[in-house]
Parts: sequence; C-alpha cells; structure tokens
Amino acid sequence: MKRELILVILPWLLLAGCMVGPKYVKPTVPLPQPDAFKEYKKLDGWKTAQPNDQAIRGNWWEIFADPELNSLEQQVAASNQDLKAAEARFREARAMIRFNRSYEFPTISAGASIASVRDSSNRPYFPASYNTGDFVLPFDLSYEVDLWGRIRRQVTSAREETQATAADLETVKLSLQAELAFDYFELRSADAQKQLLDDTVQAYTEALQLTVNRLEGGYSPKSDVAQARTQLDTTRVQDTDVAVQRAAYEHAIAVLIGKPPAQFTLEPTHSTFQPPDIPVGLPSMLLERRPDIAAVERRVAEANEQIGIARAAFFPSLVLSATGGVEGTSIVNWFNWPSRFWAVGPSMVQTIFDAGRRRATSEATQASYDAMVASYRQATLSAFQQVEDNLAALRVLSHEAEQQREATASAQESLELFTNRYTGGLDPYLQVITAQTIALGNERNDVDILRRRMDASVLLVKALGGGWNVSQLPKL
Repeated sequence: MKRELILVILPWLLLAGCMVGPKYVKPTVPLPQPDAFKEYKKLDGWKTAQPNDQAIRGNWWEIFADPELNSLEQQVAASNQDLKAAEARFREARAMIRFNRSYEFPTISAGASIASVRDSSNRPYFPASYNTGDFVLPFDLSYEVDLWGRIRRQVTSAREETQATAADLETVKLSLQAELAFDYFELRSADAQKQLLDDTVQAYTEALQLTVNRLEGGYSPKSDVAQARTQLDTTRVQDTDVAVQRAAYEHAIAVLIGKPPAQFTLEPTHSTFQPPDIPVGLPSMLLERRPDIAAVERRVAEANEQIGIARAAFFPSLVLSATGGVEGTSIVNWFNWPSRFWAVGPSMVQTIFDAGRRRATSEATQASYDAMVASYRQATLSAFQQVEDNLAALRVLSHEAEQQREATASAQESLELFTNRYTGGLDPYLQVITAQTIALGNERNDVDILRRRMDASVLLVKALGGGWNVSQLPKL
C-alpha cells in the first residue's frame, strides 16, 4: 500500500519544479542617439561625467555648500510624516513576502472536541438508540504541491512589489528633500529681495530729502517732492509685500521637517549663492538612478508574474492531506492505543467549466502587463524631458544672468547721471524717477534670475535621481 502511494505521488512531486508563464525580460526603452543629453552639450564648461568623476552621492544637497540647508535636510528623514507613511507601506509589503512564502510549507492544525452524543432511534443499521461520549483530538495536515509554480510566482511577485515600494519610499524621500531645497532657496531669494528693497527705501528717503532741500532753497517745485514721496511709498509697499511670500515658504519648510509653523523660525541671512556644476552622466544611466523609474520597472516584473499565476489556474492542483489523532467514548479510553485513527492521501482538482473566468483573468493580467510596460517607457521619457528642461533652463538663465548684470550696471549708471543732472538743475525730477524705477526693476531681476537658477539646479538634481542607484534596492 505504501509503495503504491509513493508511486502515485512521486511523479507529481517531480513536476513540482515546473513553472508555466513567461520568463521576465526587462522592457526596452527609447534612448537618445547618440547617448547624450542634447542640452548638456550646449553648456559651456560642463562635461559628461566619467566613471571616475565625482558624482552626486548620498547627501546631494551638500553640493550647494550651505550649512543651514544641510541641517534642515537631515531633519526631513527623521520627522516628515509623509515619509513615515511611505516607510510603513514598505514594511507592509515586506510582511506580505512572508505571508506568501508560508504557502510553500504544509499547514498543520489541531482542535480538540468533547461532546455527548445520542444517536437517533431511526438511524439505519442501529435498531436501538443509545447515548455515548465523543472525545476527539485530531491533527490535520494539508500541503498544496506547487506543480506549476503558482506559489513561487506569488512569492516572487510579493518580493518585486516590496522592491517597488522601497523605490516608492526613495521617490517620496527625494521629492521631499528637493521640495525643501526649493523652498529654502525661494525663502533666501525673498531675503535678498527684502534686503534690496530695504536699501532702496533708504536711498529713496535720501532722494526725498534732496527734493525737500531743493524746494526749501527755491530750486525745485513742490511737484518734485510729491513725486519723490510717491516713489518712496510705493517701494515701501513692495518691501512689506515680500514678507508674505517669505512667511509662506518658512511655514512650508516647518511642515516638511515635521514641526508646527508656530514653533519654527528661520532667521534672515544675506548669503550669496551660485549654482553648482552638476555631473549629469549619460541618459542610459538615468534608468538606474531614478527611484520612480525603478519602481515602475519592478511593477512590470510583478505584472509578468501575475501572468504566470493566471496561467497556472488552467492546470490541476494537487493537495497532499493527512489527518490523525485519538478518539474515545470517554476520557478514560481517550488516549488508549486502540483509540488512534489516521488517514493520508493526495487529492487532485481540475476545473472543467467556469464560463471563461480563467481566460478572462489571463487576458486581464496580460493587459495589465502591457499597461505597466507602457507606463515604464513613459516614465523614462518623462525623466529625459525633466533633465533636458532643467539643463536648458540652466543654460539659458546663465546667459540671461550675464545680460542682466550688464543691464543692471547700465541702469545704475543712468540713475547716477540723472541724479547729478537733477542736482545741477539740468533735468526735471521725472527723469530721476524713471531712472530709479528702471534701476530697481533690473536689480530685482538680478535676484530673481539667481532664484530661478538655484531652483533649476535643485530640480535637475531631482531629475537625475539625487544620487540614488538601483543597487540600493533591498535584496529580499
């Protein structure tokens, strides 16, 4: 009997190494030809990073060489609530690996029961009724033989989802870090605008006093004083309005580092910034450096496993089951040797008709896989676009900054000339007002262009993956 049972089970156990469904192959993506960013080649003084070059690594924000920004960035990982939520989702996905892996092992259960039993008087083959006890202590074992790789694919699918969730965590972290850096430079730009307007208010106050002195000396009309006072008051309004933007960015930074805005203050500074040279690398490297691309690629692999799981449903399932224990009529003979019982054997189940349910499921998984492949390719195209956009912004803004510096210098020279001519009585004060407005506008443009260059630098680092690499995905 045992030999016959072994001969029945052995072929099925040998089939347990079989797997149905496609083997995963990483999808191809469109890459620039030649393998280089178009905008990068237009940047003067920059070169493509080589393997031995210094690349962005780890704490990418340190390339901006700002100690205060470094301190704030360190607080994001420790205190941000969105990041904590993403980390919790990663732990949840990791637990699902263990859940699916448990199906690779037998399930054993036990449950004792004690009952008083009265059989029916009309029970077949028993002419008289009788009362008895039923004391049962069974142990049941059930094990599904993974003939077609369904369970193994479920484990692999859970593993790939966990890696995707880990990449999601890195994507959230990078986004929050970049948002903090972005808000920080916006705030410092507001500080620079505030300092510029403070200085301008002081200069306009002196200009107003000049018109008052000339009015009292009989050299200028009262209209000059009115114009100077209007110019001063208008600039004061602009100076005050900057505080609204600064407060909003300060509050945003507080939330990013997990603090109530009322408990966080960032003191104004007069630091000067310069956009750093950022090693870009090759477009093909971007596929390994972007956590969001890695997350989509892992979900493509997960969708491939779902195809195999759906196809396994077309084949029969084999379950090995066994039960054993003791059963007695009273507690006295419950554990006696004659009270033992056992049963063991395989069972095979094959669905004959399900009205197309399995085929529909298989087609749905194939469609889901195709959708994930398209999403993966679209994510890579979007990544290339983001890099090119910010490279273009840095290139154009660098040239614009040079032009703006020249325009600012010319405006300052014009202001000095018209102020001197007004003091000498050669020009009306309207010329001074016009020159002041033009000079202030150019100085504010100087600050604004630098802000945009710093923002583009942050966004470029984010588009490049912030120093992350696919090798940092957990090995599960």
